[in-house]
Amino acid sequence: MQVADQAVPWAALVPVVVILLAFVAYCLVDIARSDVRYLPKWAWVVICLISIPAGGIIYLLIGRAHR
Repeated sequence: MQVADQAVPWAALVPVVVILLAFVAYCLVDIARSDVRYLPKWAWVVICLISIPAGGIIYLLIGRAHR
């Protein structure tokens, strides 16, 4: 039994990938420019890059220093 070739909906995936990359870029710039809490900056960068988008959301909720 063969699996039918299914076309990947690139037109639907490209905007999602662009939004995720923009979100990660925003988090990385924010980490570089501002103070962070609980962990060193390099650790927040690793977390944001390894677990997209959960790492960025966690950073924004608990890792970002209050302004």
